[in-house]
Amino acid sequence: HPQETLRTALAVGADRAVLAEVAEGAIVGPREVATALAALVGRLQPQLVLLGKQAIDDDCNQTGQLLAAMLDWPQGTFASRVQLEDGAVRVEREVDGGLETLRLRLPAVLTADLRLNEPRYATLPNIMKAKKKPLEVLPAADLGVPGVPRLRVLQLREPPARAGGEKVENVGALVEKLRHSGRI
Repeated sequence: HPQETLRTALAVGADRAVLAEVAEGAIVGPREVATALAALVGRLQPQLVLLGKQAIDDDCNQTGQLLAAMLDWPQGTFASRVQLEDGAVRVEREVDGGLETLRLRLPAVLTADLRLNEPRYATLPNIMKAKKKPLEVLPAADLGVPGVPRLRVLQLREPPARAGGEKVENVGALVEKLRHSGRI
């Protein structure tokens, strides 16, 4: 349940929560989520928007980048360390060659890498307090989310099963097998 997830966020320190509610069974892609978030940013006027790196349902890794583009804000993706400065945020991110450090003027959009923080756990008193904190529920349509997504999955299938491996005695036998199969 989305409300349970937001109540957990409230229990570990969030001040308030807003749920953009869609109809049950509705298909919502990264663009629709970014559209709703952009509308919420317009209402709430935050200086920093922090999102996860990628969605757990479709593994897309697009919402943060789309949101930054819609808002025309700087973005720091895959943040593994974040430090607020006067009117800016310093972001350390892992790249193929090591670590890259960016300084972005606020307002900005960041997507978090799993190394960004240690998760907090909600204490029982905070869970009870979270039940009293405001949780606003808005229809996604009120945030500009269209009823029909622009992206449609046409087909989803598993890759073919892999054939079992085979041991060979030596390099010569390996080369002969590869030649015989047409791989070299």
